[in-house]
Amino acid sequence: MEVSTIIYLVLFFVVLLVLGGIVSRWRMKRAIRQVILIFREHTATSSRSAKAIDELGLRSQGMMGGMFKGRDYKQYALNMLMKAEIVQVTEDGKMHLSEDKLLASGIDSGASYSRY
Repeated sequence: MEVSTIIYLVLFFVVLLVLGGIVSRWRMKRAIRQVILIFREHTATSSRSAKAIDELGLRSQGMMGGMFKGRDYKQYALNMLMKAEIVQVTEDGKMHLSEDKLLASGIDSGASYSRY
């Protein structure tokens, strides 16, 4: 193989890696918006109106459910929001969105979520 062919192959794989990272980041941002929208649609925005994960429809599909579909980033987004304490869990295991923490985090820029 010529040197120029090797250089083109290396550049091709670098571009693929960069594009993969960009797409992954975009899908995660989209999933975060979707999870926030789900909490708002179910009015789970306070500890009194908290909902179980099944009520919100955010339960993991499991290995067989996700095998034939693309990766569902909503579970990753939910875990990320829980670590940031934007989604909080009550003593009885129900979850709610903390609008105050969401506003302070800067994640929610007031954009319309209906398009996702």
